[in-house]
Amino acid sequence: MELSIKYRTILTKAGIDTPLRLAHFFAQIHHESNLKPVQENLNYSAQALIRVFKRYFKSYTEAKEYARKPEKIANKVYANRMKNGPESSGDGWRFRGRGFIQITGRYNYTELSKDTGIDYVSSPNLLLTEADSMVSAIWYWTRRNLNKYADKDDIYTITKRINGGYNGFRHRQKLLKHYKEVFNTEQNQSEH
Repeated sequence: MELSIKYRTILTKAGIDTPLRLAHFFAQIHHESNLKPVQENLNYSAQALIRVFKRYFKSYTEAKEYARKPEKIANKVYANRMKNGPESSGDGWRFRGRGFIQITGRYNYTELSKDTGIDYVSSPNLLLTEADSMVSAIWYWTRRNLNKYADKDDIYTITKRINGGYNGFRHRQKLLKHYKEVFNTEQNQSEH
């Protein structure tokens, strides 16, 4: 697989270097971003806002005020969490999900910047480049100790730690099956 070859050095340095670890890693980033350095799409209808962000939108009237206004939506749903400021600060939009694994929130951008020495807080759009997107995905994976769960073939815990829930779980399972074939996990496991 092209990305696994292109970024082999940093994947190996992070210990994402066994067929099973690679399969889990690529299944997750594939689901999160389709293997493209993307930013979170927050262009929701009023109905979708109530369904996806019901905790923040209690009525159709309120949701309608925000519908199809991605910046306004981000500022509301990400306000006062993940070290973001209030809705009026603009942090929700500034630190919306970006990259292969959708790094979100001032806290994650700050920690990523500290750990890599790259200022993603001042330049969050760097995460829309392939290389920085890969760096951030590997950082996130490592920070959450996901190799441990990949070794146990535990897609449940990995998904929960990446997604916060189980959104798209069936798709993640299907992708994992595919990447196990790509990285030939069964043959490699039987050789040991």
